[in-house]
Amino acid sequence: MPSTFFGLTIASSGLSAYQVALNTSANNISNVQTKGYSKQQANRVASESIRAYAKYGSMGTGVTTESVKQLRNQYYDNKYWYNQSSVGLYETKLNYLKQIENYFIDDDSSKGFSTILNTMFNDLDTLKNNAGDVNTRQQFIGSAQNFATFFNSVASGLGDIQNNANEEIKSTVQNINSIAEKIASLNHQINVIEIQGGYANELRDQRALLIDELSKIVPTEAEELPVQNSNDPELPTGANYFTVKIGGQVLVDTYDYETLKCVARENKVNQSDMDGLYDVKWEKTGNSFKAGASSMSGTLKALFDIRDGNNGENFTGEARVIDSKHVKVVSPSITDIEAMTVPESGTLTIYGKDYNYTNFTFETDANGKITSYTFELEDALSQQQSNKVDGMQASIGSSVDTMGVPYYMSQMNQFLRSFCSLFNDIMLKGQDLDGNATDYYSFFTGADQVTGEEYVLGKSDKNHGNTTDCGASSYYKLTASNICVSSICVKDSSKLAAQYKADTEEGVDKYKLVEDLAKLKSDTVLFRAGNASGFLKCMISDISIDTQQSTIFSNNYTNIQAALETQRMSVSGVDEDEEALDLIKFQNAYNLSSKMISVMAEVYDKLIEETGV
Repeated sequence: MPSTFFGLTIASSGLSAYQVALNTSANNISNVQTKGYSKQQANRVASESIRAYAKYGSMGTGVTTESVKQLRNQYYDNKYWYNQSSVGLYETKLNYLKQIENYFIDDDSSKGFSTILNTMFNDLDTLKNNAGDVNTRQQFIGSAQNFATFFNSVASGLGDIQNNANEEIKSTVQNINSIAEKIASLNHQINVIEIQGGYANELRDQRALLIDELSKIVPTEAEELPVQNSNDPELPTGANYFTVKIGGQVLVDTYDYETLKCVARENKVNQSDMDGLYDVKWEKTGNSFKAGASSMSGTLKALFDIRDGNNGENFTGEARVIDSKHVKVVSPSITDIEAMTVPESGTLTIYGKDYNYTNFTFETDANGKITSYTFELEDALSQQQSNKVDGMQASIGSSVDTMGVPYYMSQMNQFLRSFCSLFNDIMLKGQDLDGNATDYYSFFTGADQVTGEEYVLGKSDKNHGNTTDCGASSYYKLTASNICVSSICVKDSSKLAAQYKADTEEGVDKYKLVEDLAKLKSDTVLFRAGNASGFLKCMISDISIDTQQSTIFSNNYTNIQAALETQRMSVSGVDEDEEALDLIKFQNAYNLSSKMISVMAEVYDKLIEETGV
């Protein structure tokens, strides 16, 4: 039979239980604006009954607060984390694409490509009518310099964007490592608390907030499984295994975590790449972390896309071993000299293995198309290596199906090589103001960015049908970064060719050469089946489509994020009105328990004081 004072014990359990409930509500209310906080709930159950050894058998013993736990829905968390990587991908992409777009703006408020091109050809038209005037010649040369400077500045700006993306990759990798370390530390703290029977609500919120952040950077999966008691599987230990994967690879395994590192590339992947671009690898194993792979997503993927995006136009072909130091690549993917993006020295990947090369030559057919490349390797191949690579697929860099900085640099180089080779071919047939041949220099040329020495570009590398190296005479050396007007003409405008050698007898006012140059603006196919004036339209079309696509996807995934966040908050968010109602409910329950104690006190007083023998 229960004690005479058993009713007082039952009432006091109510006081304790609702005191906990009130405290929990107070904690919720105080954290209503705390980022990442999940609503906590005091879970109450009826206390175990006791045998009364009476007709009714047993009786209740009151209420027990079993736990105070956060309210979270793992399904909504997983959906949110899955979507976050797409949000990070398109937000970051859009930010960088808008920066790239700024360099191709061509309106009345900016002196863009169209204005500069029109000015150059207008000055060329003026030259045709007054070619004997030194000042007219100098005016045209000055506008040609502006034309070259425009591409220099755009190339420099795109290079800065590539460098910025590269540095952001480094800081993002450091952030991933920091998050991994914090999650592993929190796992330990959570298990220490929960093994002792508690529930680490606040620490779990901190961990979930870190995964929110991580999921925007890389695709993230998190899984929590209970640690089984080997002696009694039915008896919970309170501890849990907690695993975090990024891109399908384990980053955190309960208390252990992996780290990533940035390794500067030994060689360039694209001719116009900046030096020191990073590859990301796992610290312990040295294996590559393919953050830019097509299956990846998130901020890190976007940075790689912008930095390395080549629209899927990397160099590929079939390797043929000539000897231990030379490998020929036939059936190449790049057959036009204008479109060549292969770095002078770099890394050739054959059958999954990298081989450094020091230089290369290429062979062209009668139509000027490249039929093969021959690479000189830095280290000689062994017989076993030769057998493995012969006939295998060869490539330089990876196919990144995004229009990033390398793509736009390649497009500018392609246009300039085509335009300048045709322009120079006409100029090479001319003579200067003194009647001297001008075939000893190239009007549009490039300058070595180390020595400053100008290249003497020959006739375009087409129609040779022979082997050509990538030396100073090849238009391969001309890029948007180094294009300039020959210093010979800049210093002395009389050296500018304005008429053909055969037209000498026609006098200084007969300038068919200048007329042929003028046709390059609109009458000659130069770039992507268009003329010179159509170059910018192609560039703006490319960047506008990519920017518009990123804008649409960014908005869509941001809207999905908002919907998922609403669903998450419907479960784990703190609602002021709901908490206010809970306060009233718990207060009333607490008051009733207090009233019960008062009633029991009167009963005991009557029993003890007024009942006697």
